[in-house]
Amino acid sequence: MVTVNQQRVPRKRTYLMCSPEHFAVEYAINPWMDVTTPVDAQLAVKQWDRLRETLVGLGHDVHLLTPEAGLPDMVFAANGAFVVDGHVYGAKFKHPQRSGEAAAHRAFYEAQGWPFIAPSETNEGEGDFAYLPEAHGGLILAGHGFRTETTAHAEAQEALGRPVVSLHLIDPRFYHLDVALASIDDENVVYYPGAFSAASQRVLTQLFPDAVIADDSDALAFGLNLVSDGLNVVLNSEATRLAGKLKAAGYHPVPVELGELKKGGGSVKCCIAELRH
Repeated sequence: MVTVNQQRVPRKRTYLMCSPEHFAVEYAINPWMDVTTPVDAQLAVKQWDRLRETLVGLGHDVHLLTPEAGLPDMVFAANGAFVVDGHVYGAKFKHPQRSGEAAAHRAFYEAQGWPFIAPSETNEGEGDFAYLPEAHGGLILAGHGFRTETTAHAEAQEALGRPVVSLHLIDPRFYHLDVALASIDDENVVYYPGAFSAASQRVLTQLFPDAVIADDSDALAFGLNLVSDGLNVVLNSEATRLAGKLKAAGYHPVPVELGELKKGGGSVKCCIAELRH
C-alpha cells in the first residue's frame, strides 16, 4: 500500500526532446503502428509543443535535438541514449529504420563534451533503461524481450558503474520498458504487472513494495509512458484511472494530449530523454 504521509518534493530536471516535424508512420515495427492510419503532422507538432511547454512551465530545462528528414521516429528522443551521472551509454537500434538516430544523439552528446560510451550490444536507450538514484543506492532497471538484448544490460552496468536489474517483458504491446514502468520519484516506480514475466513481477515486488500498480486500461492508454519530477507527473490524458491513483499517493498528475504521437507507439516519456549530470 502506498503511503501518503510524506511530502512529495519536485526536483529540477534537464531533458532532451526532438520536434516531430518529420514524424510519420511509414513502417510498422511495433503493434501500435499502422501504415494505413493517417497522421496529422501539424497536430503532432502542436501536441509536442504543448508537452515541451508543460515541462518548461514546471521549471525544467529542455534541450532540443535537430530533427532529420528520413528519420520519422526521431521525436522519440528517449531511445537515443541513457545518461547517468553525466556519462552517456549510447543506443544501438534493433530495427534498421531507426539506426540513423543513434549517430544524431551521439553527435549531440559529444558536442556537449559528455563522456560517451559507444555500445556493442543492441539497446534502445531510455526506452529500456530506467534509473532510480535513491533506490538501493542507485539502481538501473532494464527491460528485455523485444528490443534491447540482455547482453546490453551487462554492458550498461560496466559502462555506468551502477547495478542493473533485468526485467523480462512478455507482451508485445509493451515492447519497451518505458511503456510498462516508470520512475515516479528517485526511489519508487509505477508499473503494469501484466507486461512482465512472473519472475520479474516477483523481483519488482521485492524491490518496490510501495510501488503504484497500474491496470490494463492505464497501460493501454500509454499512461505508464510518463515523466515525473518527484511531485508533478506528466502523463497521457487518456490515463484517467492512473492519474487518480497517483493523486491518491500524493503526486500531482499533469495530463497532456498526445494522440498523434501515440500512432507511432509512444507517448510522454518516449519523447523525453533525461540528461542526468
